[in-house]
Amino acid sequence: MKGIIFTEFLDIVERTFDLEVCQSMLDMADDPGVYTSVGSYEHQRLVKLIICLHKVTGVSPENLQQTFGRAVFPRLLTLLPNYDFTDSNTFDFIRSVESYIHQEVKKLYPDTTPPRFEFSNETETTLTMDYHSARCMGYVCLGLLEGCADYFEQHLDIALEPTTSKNSVRFHLSLSDN
Repeated sequence: MKGIIFTEFLDIVERTFDLEVCQSMLDMADDPGVYTSVGSYEHQRLVKLIICLHKVTGVSPENLQQTFGRAVFPRLLTLLPNYDFTDSNTFDFIRSVESYIHQEVKKLYPDTTPPRFEFSNETETTLTMDYHSARCMGYVCLGLLEGCADYFEQHLDIALEPTTSKNSVRFHLSLSDN
């Protein structure tokens, strides 16, 4: 997992809670908290940080992941070179993650394995998406989807459905006027 995820996670924990909570989480995880945005780290380190943050704050790991995904979305957008958002909307952007963004990430970082999306049941206002990842970060993805809808100022109803595979979840997305 790229270091930018770790550096952003620590920054969001510090802003959302405070420096003491962040330090308590790092101490409990026996993690020095030293990451570079361009480094690569095992995703288990992030999982351990999330579990320790849960123990420090009492907030569920799923909620912490979702909150992180939503909060990190705008920052990840700034890292997309040459992506034109002019005529995009939430669904256009989500589709482009698989068809464009992950392809560009692989060019920059050939050793990376980004999650994979499969789309089905598409209409103008609904989309079913299967999220496949060996990192099992479905709730981070849920937060990223929410952050995407926030960015495009659209209301998105999202239902997360477990699948029979431990490495995937299904999202049912519906745009509404609310």
